[in-house]
Amino acid sequence: DLGAAARSAVLLYLTRLTRESRRLVETRATTLLFPPDVIRTIRDPEKPNTLEELDVVSEKCVEVQELGEDEYLIVIRFAPTVPHCSLATLIGLCLQVKLQRCLPFKHKLEIYISEGTHSTEEDINKQINDKERVAAAMENPNLRDIVEQCVMEPDD
Repeated sequence: DLGAAARSAVLLYLTRLTRESRRLVETRATTLLFPPDVIRTIRDPEKPNTLEELDVVSEKCVEVQELGEDEYLIVIRFAPTVPHCSLATLIGLCLQVKLQRCLPFKHKLEIYISEGTHSTEEDINKQINDKERVAAAMENPNLRDIVEQCVMEPDD
């Protein structure tokens, strides 16, 4: 069962969805994990804060579109703290991993750096949306350990 805060977030977010999508999400609200709730606890790779606390991600950065019956497109646009952030690719990887693990419904996931917030956003956007590069990155034990630390739930 989703908590009261999550239900409120879902209801606020529903105003952006089409009438059909709204109906579908409302009827499945107790079985869907809402993407902002999934990403809000991801920790920054070098600071003791979450990405939400640093304003790297927020509820506004998540778009959900219905693609078909029980299938959704989820678009995340995050804003690194500085335009030359060396960890932007790692942050994108953390978002990919956490959402792929936690969303219990069929989905297509696209993650982008918000336009104008990073000096190499185009290159990074290509990297974090390339499934082969993501898989290869997660095969690196050092990188995998960092990602696991970032995506671990606070009470894990």
